[in-house]
Amino acid sequence: MYYYLNYFFIFSIFGHFLETIIFKIFNWDLESGFLYGYWTPVYGIGVVLILLISKNIFEKVKLNKFVEIIIFLIVITCVLTFTEYIGGNLLELLFKKEFWNYSDHKYHFGKYIALDISMIWMGCSLIFIYLIKPWMDKLIVKIPKFITIIFTILFIIDLIFTLINKVRI
Repeated sequence: MYYYLNYFFIFSIFGHFLETIIFKIFNWDLESGFLYGYWTPVYGIGVVLILLISKNIFEKVKLNKFVEIIIFLIVITCVLTFTEYIGGNLLELLFKKEFWNYSDHKYHFGKYIALDISMIWMGCSLIFIYLIKPWMDKLIVKIPKFITIIFTILFIIDLIFTLINKVRI
């Protein structure tokens, strides 16, 4: 459990940091995430989904490595794209606000998913699972449990305050 929570928090924070930098570079009038804190949960959720799918499907089924990578990329891309679609709609429903809109992308499906963005998810998944994860697994296990507990408490408090103060029903 702590393993997945640590990945969730690291990549939620990293995702927020990365989006903030990208938005400033391209001078986009967007904000990263919906919470008060410096995290964007969709990135943490995405990484946890990648880990769970990798562990529960691809570690149990032995395939030719090339076939495994192709199937993994297709499955992960579909799951992450669907997660982004659900997330966009849920956030709009709760906050009465669009946090992103891909309608101006050439191959978009509604506002919240687009082929080029799905390909970015695919590439990032490949980099994560085959390059970053083996290195990060060694660090993740060294994070003290009390640090994870503190982050969990802070995240829950942030989520509660966000829901109380920002949700528009």
